[in-house]
Amino acid sequence: MIPLCNREPAHPKKWLFNRQLMSTVAAMMMLGIGGCAVTPKTLSIKDNPTRLMENTILKTATLSVVSQERLFADLVDARVVYVGESHTNPSHHAIQLEVIKGLEPTTAHLSIGMEMFDHTYQPVLDQWTAGELDQTDFIEKTHWYANWRFSFDLYRDILEYAKEKGLRIIALNVPFYIPSRIRVGGLASLSEADRMHLPTIIDTTHADHRAYLEEIFNLHAFSGRDTFDFFYEAQCTWEDAMADAVAENLESGKMVVLAGNGHIIRKFGIPDRAFARTHASFKTIYLDQVGNEAVLSWADYLWLTPETRMPQRQMMGSVKKKP
Repeated sequence: MIPLCNREPAHPKKWLFNRQLMSTVAAMMMLGIGGCAVTPKTLSIKDNPTRLMENTILKTATLSVVSQERLFADLVDARVVYVGESHTNPSHHAIQLEVIKGLEPTTAHLSIGMEMFDHTYQPVLDQWTAGELDQTDFIEKTHWYANWRFSFDLYRDILEYAKEKGLRIIALNVPFYIPSRIRVGGLASLSEADRMHLPTIIDTTHADHRAYLEEIFNLHAFSGRDTFDFFYEAQCTWEDAMADAVAENLESGKMVVLAGNGHIIRKFGIPDRAFARTHASFKTIYLDQVGNEAVLSWADYLWLTPETRMPQRQMMGSVKKKP
């Protein structure tokens, strides 16, 4: 049996399967050989016979499975590390925290950039990391459920670790109403007050980025509500605003950026735009789950998780008032 990818030292539970092996395993399971009753779910790679099991990290440049320790060693020289997420997948947020913990001991000035906050809340984030706010105060002062809306439980451990270690959290976003207004009337429709929140540069010329988002738009847009040109202006505003925030706050340290996978995929969202401003080295980690199909060009690393999501009723919540 010929392996379809190289293997670097990997965790015992991390396996890479090819089609031949998977066919053999499936046949054994159907025959009841080996004591297994169910074929494990895998992630497939487009135009490649590779199959990945959950808890696997794939270095896409070499098609090699790597351990967490090897990954953290690879990330030492990167000034910015982008870690994607599916917002409702708890496993993704656990991995984000693992990356932060893995880099923190060897990084003199580590900060965490978060898509989940707009820049007007930076003073609140600074109060949080200084230990001046409890969780209830923090949720109220950031208007968490009015702005981000996903369960605070998904991000609690990351935020608590930042407070414990004194790691500065950087608010990357523009106020969430800005992209919404652009989607309706375009950049030209913004008031002078709105324009105060815009990034220094808004690049709408990237053909591949535009094609990627046009495909998404055509799948999800409601007829008559948005035009694609306005939608694309809004998305580029979003990406460039976060790239601005990375560039302005990177200084001499390292930043771990937490954002949705759509903002880091193929690097043409935040990563390339931030690089154009800073020329600081970076790496991207795309978090996916078994049962999907991925593309090697999506990121420097693909990290596979179980197929899990928060129940719908736990995605949103309300702030409890203090007694």
